[in-house]
Amino acid sequence: MTFSPAFARTILLGTLLAAGAAFAQAEATDPNAVMRQTTMKEIGGAMKVLGDMAGGKAAYDAPAAQAAKAKLIEAAGQIPTSFATEGAADPASEAKPEIWTSWDDFLKDAETLKTAAAAADVSSADTIKASMGAIGAACKDCHTEYRVMK
Repeated sequence: MTFSPAFARTILLGTLLAAGAAFAQAEATDPNAVMRQTTMKEIGGAMKVLGDMAGGKAAYDAPAAQAAKAKLIEAAGQIPTSFATEGAADPASEAKPEIWTSWDDFLKDAETLKTAAAAADVSSADTIKASMGAIGAACKDCHTEYRVMK
């Protein structure tokens, strides 16, 4: 079977894109990077539960909202421990080296997230929505400065 040059280029490009996506989604192997990613996934999971309720994608569920808030506070409190050791360079890590060269500032950002999470009112979808601004801003500030955007 013979393929046209254009079709062969399309197949090659698709293969390269798929390989790139697989690499970008690779899991970290360095134990320090794994711990950091686990903490961030916990934060992301809690944010999704709250965000879905706030945005109307999920019905308001008081126990789930309280559990997500508690998980968010707990995971935010784990940031200093999770990031305490830089470890080996890991291609799957999204942590910038500036975390460790600006450690005190990084810890302030982590504390800002924890404070915003603790202050969140999760008594209704509307109050969650109002609280998400401060939580989201804390995440964005830290990610802008300390996360490699892939």
